Amino acid sequence: MHTLIEKISALNDMILQGKALEAFDEFYHDDVVMQENDTPEFVGKEINRKREEAFFAAITEFRCAKPLKIAIGENTTMVEWHFDYTHKDLGIRNFNQIAVQEWKDGKIIKEKFYYGS
Repeated sequence: MHTLIEKISALNDMILQGKALEAFDEFYHDDVVMQENDTPEFVGKEINRKREEAFFAAITEFRCAKPLKIAIGENTTMVEWHFDYTHKDLGIRNFNQIAVQEWKDGKIIKEKFYYGS
């Protein structure tokens, strides 16, 4: 698996198989920076892994996740996702989200999520 299309496709497939945390472990850089819209950035794999664990633990009903579009650029991938789930703190969420990933050394070094409030 050498190209970005292969890597982002494998990552997306793992998410669809319910293996998002395993995908995080495999595809994210130790120095990853993650951000949602214009909120503060979270730096480092350990803190972001804990955030992912907490997010998934709070999903009370999962109905759908589907990648709608994928774009590949120079060291960049973008995926438009559709999600439908219920979260214990956020309630019912049925929305589209754009995830933009920057890659370094074969791993995601920065990821930013864009979605409506």
